[in-house]
Amino acid sequence: MKHLVLAGVLVLIVTALLIFALDQVNLLPVQASAQAIPIDGLFRIEFIIIAFLFSLIIVFMVYSIIFFRRRKGDMEDAKHIVGNQKLEITWTIIPLITVLGLAYLGGHSLSETLRADPKPLEIKVIGQQWSWRFEYPQFGVVSNTLMMPANKQAILWLSSNDVIHSFWVPEFRVKQDALPGGEDFVRSLRVTPTLLGDYKVLCAELCGRQHTNMVAPVKVVAQSDFESWIAKESGISDDPVERGRKWAEQYGCATCHSTDGSKLVGPSWKGIFGSEESLSDGSSVSVDENYIRESILTPGANIVLGFSNIMPANFGQQLTDQQIMDLIEYIKSIK
Repeated sequence: MKHLVLAGVLVLIVTALLIFALDQVNLLPVQASAQAIPIDGLFRIEFIIIAFLFSLIIVFMVYSIIFFRRRKGDMEDAKHIVGNQKLEITWTIIPLITVLGLAYLGGHSLSETLRADPKPLEIKVIGQQWSWRFEYPQFGVVSNTLMMPANKQAILWLSSNDVIHSFWVPEFRVKQDALPGGEDFVRSLRVTPTLLGDYKVLCAELCGRQHTNMVAPVKVVAQSDFESWIAKESGISDDPVERGRKWAEQYGCATCHSTDGSKLVGPSWKGIFGSEESLSDGSSVSVDENYIRESILTPGANIVLGFSNIMPANFGQQLTDQQIMDLIEYIKSIK
């Protein structure tokens, strides 16, 4: 009994030290959403249980090695123990209760993250290799930056133009896949930002060669600043070149096509208009307005030699005729 009490006290001391150490390490990113509160609370409980179980195993193992090791000259056999029914029942019931308790707490945390507020801000999140696009249908705004007002729930409608992506802002804790396949595969995610600041959207699903670069800025701002941003973004320039530049940025064109002559996964736009391009089928084509339009509407029709067709087949369907004309004017301007 003396050894049991002493080992038990050591277990509690080591557990307390481990919990203190974990608190100093800051294993989790800053907490920046209402959904992060129940999730972090569940993590906290799990960290405490893990610290206790680690201490229970290590302390009893080390204690036994030190105090119950075979002494020099001791050649007797250890006492043979057949079993202990009470002990076996105990170490079956306690883990069962622990697992059931964590299951309940996990269900409660999940229900809190899914709780719907009335009239949330609706944002469409579209992923494609390798960029994010954010559309605000209530205001007619499209952006490559996810702007969110603080303390207002947003419902994100996630989809993909090509392969499976996964929307993840670590500070928000919650994560959801963006799937290809159209309206039937749109997924939803509710987020209520609570902390003003700049964050990043990451793709948490391996999605191709530039997966690691699939990052977009997130800005959580005051409601008044969000309204000012919406008013500014709603304005449309009279210059088609400027509009084309804006569409190229917002729709992720710059991810695959450079404007400085450098080679990405698609041909550079620098000086391409009016040039002769060799195609993968052995023919050549003059890059004019019709060729660019066809390349947008039917990406696989004419592939430039040395490149593969990874442009989403439905990309042209997401643009209006005017937006396509603006893109053509922008490409023509890049000398």
